[in-house]
Order: sequence, then C-alpha cells, then structure tokens
Amino acid sequence: MTAPERPRILLVSLTFKRPEDLRAILPKLVEQAESVDAEVEILIVDNDPDGGAEDSVRGFAGTTAIVVSYVHEPHPGIVAARNRALAEAAHHDILVFIDDDERPLEGWLDHLLETWRRYSPAAVVGAVISEYASEPDPWLAAGRFFDRRRLPTGTPITVFATNNLLLDLRRVRAAGVRFDERFGLTGGSDTLFSRQLAARGGALVWCDEAVVVDMVPDDRLTRSWVLRRAYRSGNSWTRTSLALEVTALGRLRVRASVAPRGFVRVLGGSVQAALGRLTGSLSHQARGARTRARGAGMLAGAVGSVYAEYRRD
Repeated sequence: MTAPERPRILLVSLTFKRPEDLRAILPKLVEQAESVDAEVEILIVDNDPDGGAEDSVRGFAGTTAIVVSYVHEPHPGIVAARNRALAEAAHHDILVFIDDDERPLEGWLDHLLETWRRYSPAAVVGAVISEYASEPDPWLAAGRFFDRRRLPTGTPITVFATNNLLLDLRRVRAAGVRFDERFGLTGGSDTLFSRQLAARGGALVWCDEAVVVDMVPDDRLTRSWVLRRAYRSGNSWTRTSLALEVTALGRLRVRASVAPRGFVRVLGGSVQAALGRLTGSLSHQARGARTRARGAGMLAGAVGSVYAEYRRD
C-alpha cells in the first residue's frame, strides 16, 4: 500500500470523568495538530454515561481553527469507546490514540508520522515516561513499576497498548480487526487487538522519539494498585491467548501451557520476595510480589476466572 502524501488523521483521546485532564490535554493536541503537514482532526470520545465532558469540549472547539469534535459513547467500557473511535475514523487514513491523562512532548505526532512513512507498518507505538503526583514510597520506587520499555526506533514488536499509538487504518481494515467487547470491563482488549493484527500480517514498530508523559495520580501510587494491575495483566494475557485460538483443542493446549507457567511465576515470585525480606532488598521484595501476582492472574485465567478491573458500581 502506498502511503498518502498528506494523510487524513484522526487524533483521539478517550475520556471518563477527568475534566481537569481534558482541559490540560486539549491545547496540547491542537499544538501537535498544527505542527505536522497533514489533515488532522481531534476527537474526544466521552465514555461517561452522563456525557459530562461535552460542554468543555464544545467550548474549547470554538477557540481554535483545528477541527475539535465530541462524541458521546454511553455504553460502558473502554472497548466501546475504542470501537467508536474506529467507526468515527471511517474516512481517515490514520487513527492516533493518546490517553487523556498523558501529555505529548514536542514533535510527538511528527515523529510517529515519520516512522510510519519510513517503515510502512500497520502500527507505530511510542514511548511513555511517568511523572508522579507525589513521590512514590520506597517499595514502589525500588520495584520500578512505572518505568516503561524503551526500544530503538524501528524495532519490531508484537503487542501494544493504545496510550501512544498510531494505526494505519487501511491495514487495520484489511486485517479485519476490532476491539473485542468481551474485554470491555477487564482490560486486555488492546493486547488482543495487537496480537490479532500481528498474526494477520500487520507489522508493528517502535518509535522511541514519540514520547508522551503519563501523569500518575496518587490513587495509583499504592502497593495494592500495583499488585492488582499485575494480577489483571496475567489474567488478561491468558484470556487473550485463549481468544486467539479457534478450536477447543487449541484452547486446551493454551490452558495446559499457561497454568504451569503461572505456577512457576507464583513460586518464583514468592521465593524472590522472601529472599528480599531476608536480605533487606526492597527491589526483590517488590518485584517478587508483582511476579507472584501476575502468575496468580495467569493461573486464574487458565481455569476460566475473569478479573473485571474496570467494572462500574
């Protein structure tokens, strides 16, 4: 597929009851849109059942020449919001996702586009660095839980999240992938989407210069949040592995493979955490606890247990 010289881009941020973050990111998105040689529109997809972001977005839209649109997706769950973004991008060449609690650094969108033009992939994934609302406690700092991967630009990858992502919609449509509703309240739909896209021949590449800053709030700077997230990660990895299999025998093989790997993680993590307590190593204590939690999530997924991290009361 030949890339269009001046692609039509839909720059999307999904939001759910984060008015302050929305007010902070909208001017940043306009700056990015104005900095590239492309037709860029900005879209906010509001997953709040009450549509609480509408007035803020429509009010801001009147202050800029860049097209800023708002859509309300009341169906609960991030999958519905992600698929709504895909639907709204029906007449665009590129869809770019960024979380509403992130801030793009200068040149972010331009770097994504440059990498897309150079490698012609189905997806370009950018780097994420963390800034904290307050200083993490020593246990969290030692575990380095909010340090994200960094890879040389152009490195092929096999899985991604949607917090800093460019999708070539022509290749996505050709692959016939969408976000799976079964993962709407559990997390993992982006993992499954990316694994399906890669399995159907879509190249996924890294862009290390396209950086966004993740603003980590205090309610995530806790040991319980980190361990719940590790458990969910293990649980959703097992579930996405099962979802990729189309036969009962294939799913049985996945369960037979994942269960012992999960057990090894539980055992190994427990040993590492115990050694950390004996030696006074906070790093071993923290990372061992996370490994144990991820393994427990993998085991739970292997026996059919589903952890709904994003369930709403």
